[in-house]
Amino acid sequence: MTALWSKRTKHTIEVVVDRLVVKEDIVSRLSDSLETALRLGEGLVRVEVVGGESYLFSEWHACVACGISIPEMTPRMFSFNNPYGACPDCSGLGTRMYFDPEQVVPNRQLSLREGAIAPWSTRTGYYYLQVLEALSDFYDFDIRTPFAELSEQVQKVLLHGSGKEEVKFFYDQAHRRHFYNKPFEGVIPNLERRLRETDSDATREKLEQFMNIMSCPSCDGARLKPETLCVRVAGQNIQEITALSISEAEAFFAEIELPAKEAEIARRVLKEVRERLSFLVNVGLDYLTLDRTSGTLSGGESQRIRLATQIGSSLVGVLYILDEPSIGLHQRDNRRLLETLKRLRDLGNTVLVVEHDEETILEADHVIDMGPHAGRHGGEVVAQGTPHEILEHPKSLTAAYLSGRLTIPLPKERRKASGLLSIKGAQANNLKNIDVDIPLGVMTCVTGVSGSGKSSLVIDTLHKALAQRLYRSRERSGPVRVIEGLELLDKVIDIDQSPIGRTPRSNPATYTGIFTDIRDLFAQLPEAKMRGYKPGRFSFNVKGGRCEACQGDGILRIEMHFLPDVYIQCEACHGARYNRETLQVKFKGKTIADVLDMTANQAVEFLVNIPRIKRKLQTLRDVGLGYIKLGQSATTLSGGEAQRVKLSKELGKRSTGRTIYILDEPTTGLHFDDISRLLSVLQRLVESGNSVVIIEHNLDVIKTADHIVDLGPEGGSRGGEILVCGTPEEVARCAKSYTGRYLRSYLDI
Repeated sequence: MTALWSKRTKHTIEVVVDRLVVKEDIVSRLSDSLETALRLGEGLVRVEVVGGESYLFSEWHACVACGISIPEMTPRMFSFNNPYGACPDCSGLGTRMYFDPEQVVPNRQLSLREGAIAPWSTRTGYYYLQVLEALSDFYDFDIRTPFAELSEQVQKVLLHGSGKEEVKFFYDQAHRRHFYNKPFEGVIPNLERRLRETDSDATREKLEQFMNIMSCPSCDGARLKPETLCVRVAGQNIQEITALSISEAEAFFAEIELPAKEAEIARRVLKEVRERLSFLVNVGLDYLTLDRTSGTLSGGESQRIRLATQIGSSLVGVLYILDEPSIGLHQRDNRRLLETLKRLRDLGNTVLVVEHDEETILEADHVIDMGPHAGRHGGEVVAQGTPHEILEHPKSLTAAYLSGRLTIPLPKERRKASGLLSIKGAQANNLKNIDVDIPLGVMTCVTGVSGSGKSSLVIDTLHKALAQRLYRSRERSGPVRVIEGLELLDKVIDIDQSPIGRTPRSNPATYTGIFTDIRDLFAQLPEAKMRGYKPGRFSFNVKGGRCEACQGDGILRIEMHFLPDVYIQCEACHGARYNRETLQVKFKGKTIADVLDMTANQAVEFLVNIPRIKRKLQTLRDVGLGYIKLGQSATTLSGGEAQRVKLSKELGKRSTGRTIYILDEPTTGLHFDDISRLLSVLQRLVESGNSVVIIEHNLDVIKTADHIVDLGPEGGSRGGEILVCGTPEEVARCAKSYTGRYLRSYLDI
């Protein structure tokens, strides 16, 4: 026995602790024997049944037979933000970056000679051109042939390499051609190697332009470790539950049945979960999935999630301030939001809402109307009281629209389409393989309840496909079979509410191009010519004419370390941005700093004799921005103001008549009177032969459209279908359309 023992060999040693005959009085002895066996076996015990099976039991969260071990069940195991629960391959992100062939070859109609392989069409393209010529000789194809027409084998070799097969390459040096043989690496392996080996952030950023996101192959997008996903409640693991929409999750937790012991343990937890889901449903977010990433939420959705959180806290005596909570809400969902706000009020809180929505104003207990106009012409309390008390106030524009004294009129007739964009088989996000026609030469509104698929159709599918076709954009559009009629357009412009600039230097004058004309004007003045000043002298972005103390910002930033930075006015230029010499050049007694400090309304009158500048300033007034200052920092503009600045810039351009303008909820942050002005501008664009497509919930905009595409019937997985297409009158007659139901009162149907 001793001779067979080896320290290098794994042995199984079993100790027999007890032999028992099953009787009624063996409980005490069995318990003692098991404790002894577990102590000797370090947590393992085997029970042998005479003439039957053998059973192995363990105190550890591990299986001796299959080798799988599971750590102790703690809450951190179920969080992908914690290393104990996150998938080790993707660190809990659920996705991986990869080089996408569609990004590497964005336009398959181009030939290799024309730069079909995007990362190789750079300044180092001559070297890669020699590589491609060698490949064309070896595999017998023409580099002037469109990439799409090359054989599948050639395309595979180009993208993924020749494997072990050696190719005869050459390079030219000192008027001689040198040859060498080696396997071709392939474009995608070449990019992967360069990304892996580089230490340059600039190179890495450049290469990432050709990458896309895919689900992590290890966790298949679940973000969690396999051990975590083995734990199930009512047959579902945590990833499957969070993949449900909020309405589906509410139904799941309402119907869940647990054994009596587990039900008592989970009683308070389930109560909290059900209440929080109910709050989210009440604020109109039932279509969102629980695992929806925060970066994909709109501003209105994020605000309503925070609102649901506050409702769940059940605080009393709190002042809640909400800035336009109805953003992105359909009228049907707006009613549920109002009930939620009333519930907050009834708990004993004060709710202060900044809002333009008619229904919200009329449901308020007290209304404070500011005005009478915007900017320097506002800032006064025009009227206050109950909605009924302010309706007849003579100076209130809000009251005039609420009472019907002022209205946004219906068009005299609906325009006819000059052509069609036919989208066939759209499947982005929740779209159900739909076919839809977008008429050209008219104003089209895409409507539907929140989450019905409007942005998926217009932004993710139509806009991205047009950008690919017209501008060679590398951003992929949503899955779609074909879009017919793209040749009828030569320009697509997406006018969203993103900032026109992210630094204090950006302002409406620089964005619209007015600043260039103003600098040219000052450079032509006699005083400027005498001093030899060029237009660059009047720029606050370059050295020469700007104040160097603040480098043209007009303000100085004081770092407060652990506190937010403090900004103070520059003591040298007192906020003017320019040095003393530059400010000595004046036009009609005004310096360039004085002109930038003017509102658009003031500047139109001051520069009335300069048609080029006057025309651009007039477009700012036309979109309702006559009150903003030309040099106002872009960071102080609201989303709605930024969108209208972009719109005014487009109005200032010469129209081709073949442009399609895409706007996503342009009425956000707009008063009734501002909406009326905005519609006048949009109608001007259409009258010039252009097409306008608007994602909108505002019924005043919808009723003036020439054509409506209504999606639904619900949001999320229950949406993504075409309910009805046609004129506002036709949509209003559709019984299954929520938009149609609310539209009837606006059309007197």
